Amino acid sequence: MDISQIKTLGALKKAGYESKNIKDELRNNLRAKISKGETVFEGVWGFENTVIPELERAILSRHNINLLGLRGQAKTRLARLMVHLLDEWIPVVEGSEINDDPFKPISRFAKDVIESKGDDTPINWLHRNDRFYEKLATPDVTVADLIGDIDPIKAANLKLSYADDRVIHFGMIPRANRCIFVINELPDLQARIQVSLFNILQEGDIQIRGFKVRMPLDLQFIFTANPEDYTNRGSIVTPLKDRIGSQILTHYPETIQIARTITEQEAGADNHQSEKIHVPSLAKDLLEQISFEARESEFVDYKSGVSARMSITAYENLLSTAERRLLKSGTTETTVRLSDFMGIIPAITGKIELVYEGEQEGAAAVAEHLIGNAIKTLFAAYFPKIEKLERPKERSPYQDLIDWFTENELELMDDDSDEVYKKQLDAIKPLKELLKKYQADTPKEDYYFLLEFILWGLYEYKKLGKNRFTEGYQFKDLLGSYISKL
Repeated sequence: MDISQIKTLGALKKAGYESKNIKDELRNNLRAKISKGETVFEGVWGFENTVIPELERAILSRHNINLLGLRGQAKTRLARLMVHLLDEWIPVVEGSEINDDPFKPISRFAKDVIESKGDDTPINWLHRNDRFYEKLATPDVTVADLIGDIDPIKAANLKLSYADDRVIHFGMIPRANRCIFVINELPDLQARIQVSLFNILQEGDIQIRGFKVRMPLDLQFIFTANPEDYTNRGSIVTPLKDRIGSQILTHYPETIQIARTITEQEAGADNHQSEKIHVPSLAKDLLEQISFEARESEFVDYKSGVSARMSITAYENLLSTAERRLLKSGTTETTVRLSDFMGIIPAITGKIELVYEGEQEGAAAVAEHLIGNAIKTLFAAYFPKIEKLERPKERSPYQDLIDWFTENELELMDDDSDEVYKKQLDAIKPLKELLKKYQADTPKEDYYFLLEFILWGLYEYKKLGKNRFTEGYQFKDLLGSYISKL
């Protein structure tokens, strides 16, 4: 029999249903998943040996939890995924504002209904997807929003005085009874509002406008906070921190491979983009390396963090840049080019907080600087490293290519078709020889991206000149580029 078809308290008793508090629900279902070797938090990458074991220990300990970390570290996602550890259905007294358990009613309404109707008390079933409540802490949140207040309209309709506890309008927290309740950015909550949470976390009673209502609310609290908030906007008051069982530190992806997995999972590429636009593996690595460079950059405020959302939106911009060229050229498919990375600058500038020196440089200039640093970092993994000081008698592996540019120059237009783009690069024989010598196993579809990557790498190492003009890029020898700028 489907237990969710039971409609009365008496039938529920006959079915042998046993109620549990929410922390025991989470604990029991987590134990079952761990025992079976199942993945508990699907779609969260890079936390397998750090955050997730700590989170599982907190759930097994029946703790309220504070997830502490910089922006874009999957704190809210972890909280939402905990819903899957709840029982699929739980019974509630029909008409109850606060999801009263038929076996352990706590509101006056539910107690009166059960007292008058007994086993005929009607019950509803609440699905686990409806047992997640989330509140963003903002300075304007009031105690009435979270806990409750006197409702004059209810008092008038029921013809009750304000001295009667039936005129209470419950806030978000009592209405989330037997649910997961998340308060995001906890330090933004005013200190006096944080104080109102003390008793709910510890003793289970609430006070509303002079009413001391003994309500042992059954809640799993999850708080999220950014450590930067402790100095910028507010702080978590010490007695509240003391009542939160476990504080868990989150972090950014530690490797490019993990970062790539997250970006590819979260980016909103549609089928047309996925089928028509090829993204070379090096381009994906380069995109993630930009975020790693930003987290180390002297121009970026490291305390503010660089969200994983930067890579996700940059990836979407990268695909759209290539798609726009595809549409303008009238061709059916294309491959991402390195020059397409200039199209991700708006995604970078909106996601980084600059220090004073960065503000002086300008957000767009800092974004280009980060792209350049990412190219330099990855260049040495594919081609011979370019030293600042070279030995006079040693011929550089790049000398033939540099010599080619003393007599020639290359213009790559933003909207060139793939045919024109490839023809331009094919004309540079030393460039193709370099790739053949050092990256002979390059997949055919990534071939031209690596050719262009060499040119950008040599520019970053100050071996070639590069000029941006209205509709494209021009590569020439260093001296010629310098004269052009003059």
